[in-house]
Amino acid sequence: MISKESEKFEKLKRWLDEVLGDHKTAIVFATTKKNVNILAKSLSKNGYHHVITLHSDLQQSQRDSNLEGFKTKRYNVLVATDAAGRGIDVSDVAHVIIYEMPPKIEKYTHRIGRTGRAGKTGLATTFLTMQDTGVFYDLKKMLIQSNSPVPPELARHEASKYKPGTIPDRPPRHN
Repeated sequence: MISKESEKFEKLKRWLDEVLGDHKTAIVFATTKKNVNILAKSLSKNGYHHVITLHSDLQQSQRDSNLEGFKTKRYNVLVATDAAGRGIDVSDVAHVIIYEMPPKIEKYTHRIGRTGRAGKTGLATTFLTMQDTGVFYDLKKMLIQSNSPVPPELARHEASKYKPGTIPDRPPRHN
């Protein structure tokens, strides 16, 4: 959990520095087209020269070209809105970074689904601020159901505690 919006960009750069070695790729999700463009421009200004965007303001031919450039690793960072959250198939995404948490957990699920495809493993990192408290409960529940670690900051937050007497639904285990 990140308590201040002002800390996110520096943390994003550290994550990308760690992740992008060995010809790996990352998708960074922002909520709006404007923020996608700002973030991509800021990354480029900070030395990340293989950054491309994907959002609905681009013409279809440009979206196709950008996506193809990402798939072929001409670009190793794709900054995108939810336009890249569903319906695209990129097989080698090593890391998905949710730079701006969507307001609905369903969109979050689609975003993180871009990594670990076709039997491969991947990592999803989510940057949270106190502006995201509306999804804390659902996010905590999702992490528990998927046997993923729940960050202590999220586990302790009041908005994410279960109502007394309820137990989160867990998917059935198959042995």
